[in-house]
Amino acid sequence: MQRASFLSDTCPPMGIYETLYAFRDSFGRFMGEQGTHPWSQGFPLTTQLEGGPPLPDSVAVTWEDRFYPKAWGHPLLREAIAAHYNDFYGSKVAPENVMVFAGGRPGIYAVLQFLKKHVEVRIGNAEWPAYLDILTQTETDWRVVPFTEENGFHPPNAAYFDRTGVNAKTHLLPIISNPGNPTGHTRSGAELEELIAMAEQPKNGILLDEAYEMFHPSKGVSGIRYVKDLDNSNVFLAGACTKGLQCPGVRIGWIVASRTNIETLSNFSSFGMGGVSHPSQLYAVELLKPERVAQARGAVDRHYSMQRARYGDAFEKMGLGVFTGDGGFYHWLKLPEGLNASELNRRLFRHGAAILEGKDCDMARPHAKDPEYRSPYDSWFRFSFGPLLPETFESDVAILGGVLEEYRADVAAGR
Repeated sequence: MQRASFLSDTCPPMGIYETLYAFRDSFGRFMGEQGTHPWSQGFPLTTQLEGGPPLPDSVAVTWEDRFYPKAWGHPLLREAIAAHYNDFYGSKVAPENVMVFAGGRPGIYAVLQFLKKHVEVRIGNAEWPAYLDILTQTETDWRVVPFTEENGFHPPNAAYFDRTGVNAKTHLLPIISNPGNPTGHTRSGAELEELIAMAEQPKNGILLDEAYEMFHPSKGVSGIRYVKDLDNSNVFLAGACTKGLQCPGVRIGWIVASRTNIETLSNFSSFGMGGVSHPSQLYAVELLKPERVAQARGAVDRHYSMQRARYGDAFEKMGLGVFTGDGGFYHWLKLPEGLNASELNRRLFRHGAAILEGKDCDMARPHAKDPEYRSPYDSWFRFSFGPLLPETFESDVAILGGVLEEYRADVAAGR
């Protein structure tokens, strides 16, 4: 007889994985295998980009690297991360302001896990699906900031710090992906400077997820450029090797924050993580060599700006609403009236393709399935051109365009 599980049953898979599992069950293969079209996938090409640096194929490991790693990260990597910001953005990050994690999301999870109870999170209505899971599992108190066609999915900075109905004891911590996932909207220049200035005010902070830092015409957009006093703020910047450095499988991410907050996170690592793999950290040191990063910034911008532009043009010609910003490697798209993203995926699965349904990015939806809830993003979806080779463009457009035409024909025939 099967015994009842000791573990909680309130931990469903993240929204992206729900799509991946549904695709596998329908198509009979995992997304990403040969013959599939991974438009739902949030990863970059992991091969050398045209004009970009080669990816290291090895890293030396010594007897010292087989010891337990330091809780806060390898000294060489902390120095490399600090230099990465200081050299490009003119900041004054010290290695002691850096905490290394096994990817970006464990760092975000740890920050939210240790938030004090009087801190309220503000998050955009359409954001990265995993935020909802992390907020729920850490029992964080959060409020959604509207993302609509009317505000261009880009509300003003002040919307994240609106204290209407908030008592004097409450502190505010916006979580913003910048460039945005799924919308691609980006805060840069004076707007980003204003955001950081607000975050450094008393009772305020920010968790700025900069996974897509390099995917912008500026070749690098980070709030660290505008931070005045990192050690006396509650500014948290999340970065990783996952996107611009093209190495999601290496599982190296980091949080940049005040020394006091980094100490808390490293104390957590001492019992909750045990540090991060030394070989992976040493590989990240190779990725972060200054001359290599400089070359990568240019190649990432050239390749992904080209992909963003041509897919956007093709989608508009198909009759899709294109509401994408100028960063990241996604398109945020609205379907023709009457078609929702779930039905689109059902039709795409037959062709070995899938998109991320907009409702999975809805930070206001119930974490547990509620058949009565209707997301404002049911007819929206995220299309990822991150892992797509340039030569698949024609077939990608043909498949998506063909499915939309098939739907229109079915409607016209009353099917």
